[in-house]
Amino acid sequence: MSQPTVAAKQPAAVAVQAGETYYWCSCGRSKSQPFCDGSHEGTAFAPQAFTAAKSETVYFCQCKHSGKGAFCDGSHDKLA
Repeated sequence: MSQPTVAAKQPAAVAVQAGETYYWCSCGRSKSQPFCDGSHEGTAFAPQAFTAAKSETVYFCQCKHSGKGAFCDGSHDKLA
């Protein structure tokens, strides 16, 4: 499997709304980071759906290397 493109080396803080579904970009190619815009077409990547259980600020991964999928785990600190 190919490696994702690092979109940024910091998380994106997003105020999500309870009950809303968000589609996180897993490939790193989207121009609408951290969300999918369909740029993954033709790759092995697919967006990851996230439905917010409550309204809060969520930190979405933009380096695309997090062990927590769509959510930042600090993996960006280990990238060259």
